[in-house]
Amino acid sequence: MWNPFKKAQSKISSTAVNMMQKVAMKKLQNMSLEEQQKIMQEAFKPENKEKLLAVMEQMKSSGQITEEQYRMAKQKMGM
Repeated sequence: MWNPFKKAQSKISSTAVNMMQKVAMKKLQNMSLEEQQKIMQEAFKPENKEKLLAVMEQMKSSGQITEEQYRMAKQKMGM
C-alpha cells in the first residue's frame, strides 16, 4: 500500500546539507570574535568531543574520510 509519509521519512539530500553548511559558515563569519569563541567553547565541551569523535570514527569506517583526515581532525581538536 502507498504511504504518503514515506517521503518525509527519507534521508535529507546532500544538497540540502551543503546549503545549510554554507548558511552556517556565513552566519559564523558575521559574528563577533567573542561570539565565535563562545560557540566554539560550547561545541568542544568534553561530552560533545566524545560525540564528535564517535561520528568521525563512523565516517572513517564508512569511507567518507581517510585515516589522514581523521588524524588531522583529532589533532586540531586537541585529542
